Amino acid sequence: MHEKSSVFDMIGPVMIGPSSSHTAGVVRIARAALKVLGGIPDKAEITFYNSFARTYEGHGSDRAIIAGLLDFKTDDIRIKDALELANQAGLNYHFKSIGNASTMHPNTIRLELTRGDREVEVLGESKGGGIINIAEVDGFKADFSANLHTLIIFADDVKGSVAFIASILAHDDCNIATMSVSRKGKHDQACLVLEMDSGLKPITLEYIRSLKWVREVIYIPDIDR
Repeated sequence: MHEKSSVFDMIGPVMIGPSSSHTAGVVRIARAALKVLGGIPDKAEITFYNSFARTYEGHGSDRAIIAGLLDFKTDDIRIKDALELANQAGLNYHFKSIGNASTMHPNTIRLELTRGDREVEVLGESKGGGIINIAEVDGFKADFSANLHTLIIFADDVKGSVAFIASILAHDDCNIATMSVSRKGKHDQACLVLEMDSGLKPITLEYIRSLKWVREVIYIPDIDR
């Protein structure tokens, strides 16, 4: 499907740094991963692929990714000092680079994050102009932009479950903008990702989490707040 861009996408976001892909996009990828994790990580293993692997230090992507993990926004003046601030905050981070991953987008980052006993893995792509795509969460296809309210549901592969979730959201007057479903195998664990035009009521989230076939629910209202 053809991706449409607005004039605001072409102008790009207010940001600190030389490039929207290498700074603003990277910060937004990290902030999305932070929301998936549920807070600032204790440990971060960060892999830069392709173009990012060759330029992440010179273009400031290393500082930008750590800034996002510290929950700094794209226009935060502390981005330039993010590595030092991470050390002060006790965030243990490690960078890796893989320069020739032909199946991946040119500007791809993998984040393996740990917070207490919780671990998540997020694969993000920077599209330019601060636009991002979160391609994977914990090995499942995700493909969300983080521009809208996002609901990620890990659940058993139960017949009728997608339609049931959609009906719950409809009763909350919530309009679904995009939806994707991936699974490990038939009747195995599945991942449902929905982007929505409006937010969800706490009672709706509580009800979804109470369903016996739902394993985990992650709700990301807006990463740019």
